[in-house]
Amino acid sequence: MQFNNNRPTLVKLWASWCPLCLSELELTQSWANDPDFAQVNLTTLASPGVLGELSLEEFKQWYAGLDYPDLPLQLDPSGELVKKLGVQVYPSWAVLDAQGNLQRVVKGSINKAQALALIANPEADLKQLQTTFYQPKQPAQALPINTQSVYLAGGCFWGVEGYFERIDGVVDAVSGYANGRTENPSYEDVIYRNTGHAETVKVTYNSDKLSLDDILVYFFRIIDPTSLNKQGNDRGTQYRTGIYTTDPAEQRLVATALARLEEEYTQPILVENLPLSGFYEAEEYHQDYLLKNPNGYCHVDLNKADIPLPNQLTNQSTDKNTPKPFDPNNFQKPDTASLKQRLTSEQFHVTQNNGTERAFTHEYDDLFEPGLYVDIVSGEPLFSSKDKYQAGCGWPSFVKPIEENALVEVVDTSYNMRRIEVRSRLADSHLGHVFPDGPKDRGGLRYCINGASLKFIPLAEMQAQGYGDWQALIN
Repeated sequence: MQFNNNRPTLVKLWASWCPLCLSELELTQSWANDPDFAQVNLTTLASPGVLGELSLEEFKQWYAGLDYPDLPLQLDPSGELVKKLGVQVYPSWAVLDAQGNLQRVVKGSINKAQALALIANPEADLKQLQTTFYQPKQPAQALPINTQSVYLAGGCFWGVEGYFERIDGVVDAVSGYANGRTENPSYEDVIYRNTGHAETVKVTYNSDKLSLDDILVYFFRIIDPTSLNKQGNDRGTQYRTGIYTTDPAEQRLVATALARLEEEYTQPILVENLPLSGFYEAEEYHQDYLLKNPNGYCHVDLNKADIPLPNQLTNQSTDKNTPKPFDPNNFQKPDTASLKQRLTSEQFHVTQNNGTERAFTHEYDDLFEPGLYVDIVSGEPLFSSKDKYQAGCGWPSFVKPIEENALVEVVDTSYNMRRIEVRSRLADSHLGHVFPDGPKDRGGLRYCINGASLKFIPLAEMQAQGYGDWQALIN
């Protein structure tokens, strides 16, 4: 790759078959005319005939039908550059210095701030600038009137925070440090300097939807209450379990809940029940950690947030102990405002705006536990874990839907291509596309699905969540 000036080079590698790549072409083209990129060689690279790309002539004919006159594009039909850069994932970005030497390869999408940071320093920490797939917490004045807070220590706060943020009725969850001996501790202080703090999450919830007892039921699901200074693989006093409150009446409620919990165990319950003695928010990089880093470490099973509480009715069942089975006749699609409140920004964008999540970012891509995948909007069954396989494309992939009529197929002619989009039948959620490059011995199809459009229900929990009729299709 040759350029006529002494500048660093930023290369975007993409493919015509990559939905995320196609959705970003217009943005990348805008950077080509952006003064902020004036001191860099900005180009894109496609490799016809390589890694599933169209042949050279087919690619040229297809690209001529697009309208990106200012998009800098170079072709690599031999695949030599892709091989040299070691690229196996689209999109990817390569940074070269002014002499053309490779400095770094980044898998997946990047935003403008990250691109400029790479140009200035190829070793830049891009996580600090990642804003595409999470939203900052809402300011305090935006909270509903009837809110209460409780402070929960349950091991590493990344997982505890991520878990509670998934629960309907929880307004906010903030990672921090509580009940230690010093003020304003840093993460290093807590971990290495024995300040006595516990990694704690401030859980703020809508008291019109959830009670403190409800919050504690959710909390007890994800901790080992008999373990001293240890949760998951984490050990140390900072990983102890505790419930810290600001009201003596709440402390008495916690004592009652712990007494009930003790009846379920033969070993002593070691969960602290203490007044809050100082809570200090953790550093920004700890907040929303699992949203910023979907493959980050987590000792908590986040799916437990989706299990209904024992005192909640499921699908309007009149029997509190036996949830009513999923019935498509009872489904009515919520309005847009309700969906925006219920779904994450990415789930809404994917399902309602035909969006595409970044490849290799969703936890379901590498999930192969037995269970059922349902529509995140309607709950309608879509795929069985039996039909899931690792396609290597970066999105959850299946060889077929769980039932013949589970999906609706629509011809998608966007980006001058003819692809088959798949949508859910009841909620009309955008799911992904189906391609004819799946395992030949299993039908030859690959249902390439956005994880954000799905909800996974483990086999052991299907009956409790009203999906017992589908268990035979999983076993």
